[in-house]
Amino acid sequence: MKTIITTEHAPAPLGPYNQAVLSGNTLYISGQIAINPESGDLILGDIKSETLQVMKNLEAILHATDLTFNNVVKSSIFISNMDDFGAINEVYGSFFDDANAPARETVQVAKLPKNVNVEISMIAVIAGI
Repeated sequence: MKTIITTEHAPAPLGPYNQAVLSGNTLYISGQIAINPESGDLILGDIKSETLQVMKNLEAILHATDLTFNNVVKSSIFISNMDDFGAINEVYGSFFDDANAPARETVQVAKLPKNVNVEISMIAVIAGI
């Protein structure tokens, strides 16, 4: 059984997928890019601002299920330029306690939706279910 999770505080999907799917005690969050959900504008000024918007979008989806970044067990980061790794990691890392950070991979890809520079997806677990 699965429950579709949506929130107006994160961007609407760009295709045939949902913002997140809850199955059992596991929340699967679709890849988020730097779209401001209020204006619909892409945030592409610099990689730190772009990454910050992505993390805010992920946070909004987590909050829609009463979760926080402490519930995240796995992240996947897709970037268009590995030279941006340090700046992305700095912003991403500010949302986690090092002792409780999730498993993660970071992969450079040829191209991302809307020509963004970073996309992040997450898997979170609800404790106690």
